[in-house]
Amino acid sequence: MFKLHGIYAPIATPFAGGKIAYDKLEKNLRFWLGSDLTGIVVMGSNGEFVLLSPEEKEELMRFVCGYVKGRKPVIAGTGAESTVETIRLNKVAAEAGAQAVLVVTPNYYKGEMTEQALGRFYQDVADASPLPVILYNMPRNTGVNISAKLAVELSKHPNIIGIKDSGGNIVQIAEIIRNAAEGFSVFAGSASYLYPTLALGGAGGTLALANIFPDECTRLQTLFEAGKMKEARDLQIRLIESNHAVTARWGIPGLKAALDMIGLYGGDPRPPLMPLEEADREELRKILIRTGFFPKKT
Repeated sequence: MFKLHGIYAPIATPFAGGKIAYDKLEKNLRFWLGSDLTGIVVMGSNGEFVLLSPEEKEELMRFVCGYVKGRKPVIAGTGAESTVETIRLNKVAAEAGAQAVLVVTPNYYKGEMTEQALGRFYQDVADASPLPVILYNMPRNTGVNISAKLAVELSKHPNIIGIKDSGGNIVQIAEIIRNAAEGFSVFAGSASYLYPTLALGGAGGTLALANIFPDECTRLQTLFEAGKMKEARDLQIRLIESNHAVTARWGIPGLKAALDMIGLYGGDPRPPLMPLEEADREELRKILIRTGFFPKKT
């Protein structure tokens, strides 16, 4: 069974002329594969997966897995509004060569997404999935929270191996780590609380910031696991401002602008998302410079 551990980048999906720019993605993938990242996530929130057609999702999974060729693990984001579509995408991910699937909560009918409904959804998906399932808690975008109680219950399923928790509720994360079944991995969903998650017993993180600072994000976990707590804490604090800039403050437009700044291809987000305005770009550049890690050579 695939073991969830380390630092993963939920990679951005590049667009040009309204279509996925696979030539640009290839360049970006070379950078990430040459970094210290444990692996990558295709079609996470930073990959604008909700703006992709079913055909684009299939094509993107196949391209990324085909290019990576097992050099690093690939996790595919396959969560959809329906159980049947999620299961279908899980099968496509397996055929493409992914190692696991990341499944976000259904959320359009959020008023109906009770503990019972979510539990049934994940049980049915995990029962039918040819790949190990990772729960994805993203309440800021979905308006739906996977409670600690539900996560712990689902951790008992033999095909559910972990959770990416992007809620930022460190108490909830602690409760899941304390009570989950043995071998269940808890990932920080943001670099802003990677160190606290590791300190509580978490297994790593899937971090937007790892798109632009992969080695630095990975180093934080390496330092922590080597017992170099002060250095790890210092690095955590050093990463907070830039992480906030490309997540909560400017989101995907900020992340894509940052990719452009480090020499990769970010480009514009897919509409209706708007590109970052010039004044904000200049402020973002100053924030990246303050980390001391910028500019990078790609």
